[in-house]
Amino acid sequence: MTKKQVVDLLKAIETGESTPVAVINPNKYTQHNTGIADGLAGFGAALAQLPPNSAKVNTVRVFQDGDFVFAHTDYNFFGPKIGFDIFRFEDGKIVEHWDNLQQTPTSPNPSGHTMIDGPTQATDLEKTEVNKALVKNFVDDILVNGRMEKLAGYFNGDNYIQHNPQIADQLSGLGAALEAMGKAGITMKYDTIHKVLGEGNFVLVVSEGSFAGKHTSFYDLFRVENHKIAEHWDVLETITPKEEWKNQNGKFGF
Repeated sequence: MTKKQVVDLLKAIETGESTPVAVINPNKYTQHNTGIADGLAGFGAALAQLPPNSAKVNTVRVFQDGDFVFAHTDYNFFGPKIGFDIFRFEDGKIVEHWDNLQQTPTSPNPSGHTMIDGPTQATDLEKTEVNKALVKNFVDDILVNGRMEKLAGYFNGDNYIQHNPQIADQLSGLGAALEAMGKAGITMKYDTIHKVLGEGNFVLVVSEGSFAGKHTSFYDLFRVENHKIAEHWDVLETITPKEEWKNQNGKFGF
């Protein structure tokens, strides 16, 4: 039920329907999108700024982990964007929201994938915790600490489907992209893992770091197959300076 409530709430951005918005607790709604003011009023004010009939919302995948529901959505919301949204439920109502948004690329990546296509349904539900641990260890080992000697152990040979707009499939494609970025002086640094959420074979990791010298929020979604990482989607968002925030909750604060 909660997954459907989230899908309906996001769709209401497009349709303008008020009924789905009732899932938000009007007395307690903590907003972590730094461009939107706190509370239900902040959410309403953001919607009011949208040009009429401009919004489009197509949620492609949605998962639940305890009190958290996370969704992966193809948006037109002040321009085309791909987004991850995380909602926290308390007593049947949404009380907290996080998101990460990135401008939608105009063309597929080098392997022909978009930021949002691919499998959408969770399987291996009994493996949720095992898969979360595997993916958290991967992000910690490889992206945070750069223990590249462990990289191959997380993959089934060279098999790896990649949805990042700039990077080709296969583990070798990832290696080539990281090498090219290094040569161009573009650094990608993951400093802190803030949250790991999963349902079955899908695991979302929310991290903080820097990309090309800018303070960045990283949302990485992984699909696990036979205890190996098989597929990856991500959304990167530059974190705006604190003095520009419309709320003081911060981008993370899990």
